[in-house]
Amino acid sequence: MTTLDIMLPYYGNVALMQAAVRSVQAQTDSDWRLTVVDDGKEPTVPGWFAELGDPRVSYQRNEQNLGVTGNYRKCLGLVREEHFVMMGTDDIMLPEYVATVRAAIAKHPGIGMVQPGVEVIDGAGKPTEGLADQSKRRLYKPRFTGEALMGGEVLATSLLRGNWLFFPSICWRTDAVRTAGFRDNLEVTQDLALVIDLLQAGEQMFLSDTLCFQYRRHAVSISSQQAFTGKRFEEANRFFLDVADRLDKEGWTKAAKASRLHLSSRIHALTMLPGALKNKQSDGARTLLRHVAGSDHR
Repeated sequence: MTTLDIMLPYYGNVALMQAAVRSVQAQTDSDWRLTVVDDGKEPTVPGWFAELGDPRVSYQRNEQNLGVTGNYRKCLGLVREEHFVMMGTDDIMLPEYVATVRAAIAKHPGIGMVQPGVEVIDGAGKPTEGLADQSKRRLYKPRFTGEALMGGEVLATSLLRGNWLFFPSICWRTDAVRTAGFRDNLEVTQDLALVIDLLQAGEQMFLSDTLCFQYRRHAVSISSQQAFTGKRFEEANRFFLDVADRLDKEGWTKAAKASRLHLSSRIHALTMLPGALKNKQSDGARTLLRHVAGSDHR
């Protein structure tokens, strides 16, 4: 089996990025290659990588800021192997991650996506589980023990009810993602859009409950910054309605209904209302209220 390409589109906190890199270096399965694409301007970062001295780690800095989607596309273009991970700049790979996903690929050659077990941590690295994560795990995520193989309308419906995936922890088949691509007009829903596109193309996902990845959720994420202004939910509304129309044409009526309803997204908007009011984001509060009420959905 080929080496696993680990792509790290970097922007933000230097210490957290360094912890992410070290977590890759600590893998029990050493058959990986890490590529860091720096979309920022932190002065100490190039020197740190120059001193790292690990031939499996390569680093490059963009001449100009490409933004989230632009840097994703650049990373995707640099992938050389059959499978890759688009790791988050502040996430942690537990030591068995590479071994776990490579075993899954060996068991299911040609699989489009592998989602292993994930633990949510806070900014300090401590395990945490907020109301949103609890709801996704208890209400929306399929119940299975060990492993499961899912795809088609069943998986699409589940994810459109409540997206319980963790994008930075997913291992992807390279040619499938290159065919689907990343959409120009999306940021915070880019992950779900990619998965739905792959499902419509006939790809399947392998699910494992083996815990081997830590996803960091904290207040400085792009989605959190945008939430109080309502920008996140304006994008979400456009995405869900567009997907619903496309799924109706495919005959996936159950998934289309779940997308048009997007109930978990509306509940999420409701939880953000107090923060918007507290931060005196009146326009954002109105946007959140419209999303909660479903007044924008057809």
